[in-house]
Amino acid sequence: MPWAQDTLANFLTEPVRDVVRAEVCDPVASAGKLYGKPRIFNDLLSSQPLCFNLFGELTYDFHLASAVVSNLSDGRFTEVTSIAFEHSPGRSDARYLNDRSAFDVFVRCRTAGGGAGFLGIEVKYHENLAGAAGEDKVRYDAVADLMGCFTGERGLLKSSPLQQIWRDHLLAGITRTEDGYDDGMFVMLYPQNNSHVSGAMDDYCAQLSSKETFAAWTMEDFVGKLRDLSDAPWIDAFGDRYLAFEKIDQRLGTAD
Repeated sequence: MPWAQDTLANFLTEPVRDVVRAEVCDPVASAGKLYGKPRIFNDLLSSQPLCFNLFGELTYDFHLASAVVSNLSDGRFTEVTSIAFEHSPGRSDARYLNDRSAFDVFVRCRTAGGGAGFLGIEVKYHENLAGAAGEDKVRYDAVADLMGCFTGERGLLKSSPLQQIWRDHLLAGITRTEDGYDDGMFVMLYPQNNSHVSGAMDDYCAQLSSKETFAAWTMEDFVGKLRDLSDAPWIDAFGDRYLAFEKIDQRLGTAD
């Protein structure tokens, strides 16, 4: 810094940098949003710039975004109509969760039946979901009761490492209800070999009586679908930056 912010060198393409200028660097557009600065500019491993590097180009190509979303949701969600970053329907709004929870990426789309739908996406890269759980709120239990997809006692959901997942899932549930969507779900997106997150996914799913509003997608599957559908250079650039872990093995001399 300040070179990283001036050049936006953490971002893979000029279209992505244009999205960052509009969403992050513009003080009006970014007001109230929790962008981690300077991390978003100078940390190559941060999940926030990763979100822009993965979804920024898709804001210019809804056809490709629609095809990937349709494929990964088994046709449940079809036409993508908008993509937003660090999105909350109402921060600290009592109609929602009465806290500052937000989705890393919020994808509005049409459902297979032509209704209004959305995907609220939380992106993890190297993060381990460790850390102290936040304040429990009566509102969380009220929304959980409304959603009706959780099993029994909620002690694990209110504790680390599951609480953040639970709160984002609750935010998706109440957004679907309060904002009148016909369908919607929460998606965790992460590298398949992040054992901390994949283990948390197993533990979280064990707390669910229904997975209708929850999905876990690996970054490898997401990028694989992109590659199946497009030969755009940015897709390989993203894979090389974030998913080519074999380069580490080669550097360490441990590759097969």
